[in-house]
Order: sequence, then structure tokens, then C-alpha cells
Amino acid sequence: MVKMGVAHFSGSYSPVPSDTMYSSTLLSKSSIKTSPAFTLNNQVFQTHIPKPLNNNFHSSQPLTLKSLKVRAMDTQEGVPSMPSFDFHGIDQKLVDRMVYDSLVWSSLHGLVVGDKSVQRSGKVPGVGMVHAPFALLPMPFPETHWKLACEVAPIFNELVDRVSLDAKFLQDSLSRTKKADAFTSRLLDIHSKMLDINKKEEIRLGLHRSDYMLDEQTKSLLQIEMNTISSSFAGLSSLVSDLHRSLLDNYGKLLNLDSKRVPGNTAASQFADALAKAWTEYNNPRSTVMVVAQADERNMYDQHWLSSLLKERHNITSIRKTLAEIDAEGELQADGSLIVDGQAISVIYFRAGYTPTDYPSESEWRARLLMEQSSAVKCPSISYHLVGTKKIQQELAKPNVLERFVDNKEDIAKLRKCFAGLWSLDDSDIVNKAIERPELFVMKPQREGGGNNIYGNDVREALKALQKEGTEEDAAYILMQRIFPTVFSTFLLRDGICHKDDAISELGIYGAYLRNKERVIINEQCGYLMRTKVSSSDEGGVAAGFAVLDSLYLT
Repeated sequence: MVKMGVAHFSGSYSPVPSDTMYSSTLLSKSSIKTSPAFTLNNQVFQTHIPKPLNNNFHSSQPLTLKSLKVRAMDTQEGVPSMPSFDFHGIDQKLVDRMVYDSLVWSSLHGLVVGDKSVQRSGKVPGVGMVHAPFALLPMPFPETHWKLACEVAPIFNELVDRVSLDAKFLQDSLSRTKKADAFTSRLLDIHSKMLDINKKEEIRLGLHRSDYMLDEQTKSLLQIEMNTISSSFAGLSSLVSDLHRSLLDNYGKLLNLDSKRVPGNTAASQFADALAKAWTEYNNPRSTVMVVAQADERNMYDQHWLSSLLKERHNITSIRKTLAEIDAEGELQADGSLIVDGQAISVIYFRAGYTPTDYPSESEWRARLLMEQSSAVKCPSISYHLVGTKKIQQELAKPNVLERFVDNKEDIAKLRKCFAGLWSLDDSDIVNKAIERPELFVMKPQREGGGNNIYGNDVREALKALQKEGTEEDAAYILMQRIFPTVFSTFLLRDGICHKDDAISELGIYGAYLRNKERVIINEQCGYLMRTKVSSSDEGGVAAGFAVLDSLYLT
């Protein structure tokens, strides 16, 4: 599932109003306006807002650069800041050559999505294909923060599993949200029905993605959200890393960049391996993996990469079905096994079902309940799905809550180090602070994907409206600390057109977790997703048209 400075990609924040642009250089000490820190829940949050800098650059101006260097700038404390690509000048002809080569590479290697201008592109494979939007060059990123994000991935995997088993915590934490949010309410109803029939998920598979932004002033890697359903772009993100390494193999000397600094990305193969191991644990050689897909899916090739690897590496077949098709063709056998269109299903991999628009009728809800009642391995189960809600993320950030699920104090410290400020709207102090300083917060609903969050003055207006109504509608939202990442100048390609713009990035770390009763079979970090978007945009989903795919250049 796709969802993203300050702007959340997956739910991130925008550092500036949409009509303001910033310099492509690092924000210096003089460009940061700092206000007094405020303390909530025993946490201190230093608020800071980037000031506009003089920027005469227009994205359509000719590029007359000749060489590219990576440099790290020191902060006032002497700690290395985020490095910046220093554009002394990439020659326009060199840019044109790299753009041409990258578009050819994308076409030959399957870095493609459906073309929204072609009506059938989301339904018929091979019709109306266009290269996936991507950055021409990888984004610089500190290696220390990269290692931290990889290190905490297995801890987050285990946390999701443990929280999923605590039915009371899930139901209690989401009880107010249930009253205000119809979609979450329906999910909770399915969860309750599974509790009523004492349904146990002995084989539990999670393919997760934890999304982060690197706050420029504090140098903290802060978690935006934990995705537990439809963690998209494992297929295409692996290709972008290969594309960038290929470009740097050819042009690295001219750019003074080393392709070995772009980490390999095995997200697609590791996701496929995890699905295959879940299929093996289910132990029915005649069964198949079912991908639950949307009816009109222009990102189908990202999904087909996993299905292709399943077949090539493990000789396991997969089928694609919409929720409506599953309702029409699905049958639950007496032993709990699921049959769809005459085929036994061992593993259900959700690439749909995470948003209310995926349930236009009762047919889709019947399909979701049918699958949950079955013995097939669900990725995710209804419990895993609920763990990924914004409200649960906010609850886990409260003092002493992690201790309910994690025993190791060092692991708890690592997790907390990644937590941004998260608050419930029943906290009147934080609501009043957000009304007073809305630019320091983002308001997030229980929704996945880009385009759902509330920013800037709209936060103030939304909070005032909720206060005036005096209902429990505020339970459908949480407030989150606004993050201020570094703004970089980069090249963005979409629809075969390259332009240079100021941008910010969000790092997503994939994780795979497979457990059969008490036996943990897989718990690992497996690849990454880098998304880059124009810094003047609040939202940032790639599929939603706000961002491009990218990779890392470790510094």
C-alpha cells in the first residue's frame, strides 16, 4: 500500500506552504527559526520552522552543470549533518544521456506502471505501460541512520505480532475510534467475530514497511507510520536501486559518485521467499497463493514481480482476485480450508482491502469475513491489520505501553528513539497547542495512502470544527509532530520528462515475519523503499501521483 518537507508521504508533513520554495542547499543555522520547546507526556519537542531562503531557481531553466560532488556540512555542534549533492554543474548533454539511458533501462527491466491516460491500463497487462516515476540520481543518506533503521526492523516485526495477540488492547484502544470511523468499526466487528468463535491464527505472516523521515535539526530518524497491509513497491523499489547502480557504473567517474554506495535492495525476492515459506508451512502442495487486488490496478507490475518470483524461484502458482470475485467464487470447507474458483488457497496476500473505497458494497465485506474465517495464512490477518492503524501507533508511543509487549529494555529504547510525537485528540492541552501553532502538527485520520492528511491552517480549522460539534468525531484522528527533513535539489522523471526541483525523501524499511505457533521461521529486514517528492507538496504517495521512486546513496 502506497502512501508519504515536511510532508508525510505515507502520512508525512510539508515544510512549507505549497506556494513557497526553498534553497536546494542544506538548511543552515541562520535559516532555522526556533521557538521554545514544549513538553508533553514527559517528552520534550523542540519546534522549529524553516524560513524561506532566496531562491531564483526555476525548474524549467536550462541545466549548465559540469560535475557532481557529495559533501557533508557540519552543524554548530560539530556533528555531521545530512550530506548534500553539490551541483557545481552537470553538463546538460550528460543529463540528457543519463535520462535516455535510464528510460531505456526502465523499459527493458520492467520498471513500469500503467499509464493513467490509457483506459485499459489498469485491467489488461501490457496495455498502456509507462515507466514508473523515479529520481535520476539516488538520495544521499547517512549510513548510521540507515543501519539504525535496518536494526529496528525485526524489533518492529516482533512488536506487531505481540500486539496482534492482545485482543483486549486492540479493542480497548480503538473503542472511541470505532464510534467515529465506520471503516475501522467494520474491521473491529470482524475481529470481534473471530474472538467469538475462538479463531486462532497459528501461522502468522507479516510483510511490513516502517516509514521514516530524518529530522534536519535534531538529526533524529523518526517513524512516520508502520504499514501492516499492502506494503507496496517491494517489486519496483528493488529495480530502482539496480537502475541507479547501473547509471553510476557508467557515469560515476564523471559525477564523482561510487555505485557501491547504493545499497542492494532484495525486497522483491525476500517478500517472495516469505510467501513461499508460508505456503510450505500450510502444507498443501496442491494449493496456491491468492493476491487480493483492486479491480483497476495500474501498479499491477509491482505485484506481478512477486508472483513471477514465486513461480521462478519456488514453482508456486498464484492467482489474482478482487474482493467481489472472492465473494462470488469463494467457498469455506468444513475443515476451514478456502476454495476460490475451484482452487485451494494456502496464502492470502492483500494488495487491496486497506481503504474504504475497496468496499463499495456488502459483497466485499462478506469476502473479507470469509477469508478471515478460513485456515489460509492471511497477510495480514485482521489483527495485524488493526495493529497498523494510526490510533494503535499513537497508543504504543504513550509512556510504559511498550513494556506491555517488549521485555528487552534495549529494544524498547531503540523503538522509542524512532517515535515522533503522537497524541490523541482527547488531550485538550495538545489540541490547544495545535490550534495555536498548527504549522507544527499534522492531523492524520485512520486511512492509508496519500491524500488523507490535514496540514497547516486546515489543522486549526478542523480542530475548531470538532470542538464546536462536541461529538466523538475527533476519535477518528490523531495529531502527530511535524517533521522537518532536509531539502535537496534533485532530478525527477515522470512520463519521460525530467525536471530539477527541490525535494525531500522518506525511507521505508521492509520487514518479513513468519511464525508457526511458537516457532519463529522468519524475522528479518528485507530491502527498502525510498520515495522523493517536491518539497512544496504536502502529500506524497507514488501511486497517487505526488512522489517518485528513489534509492539511497550512503554517506
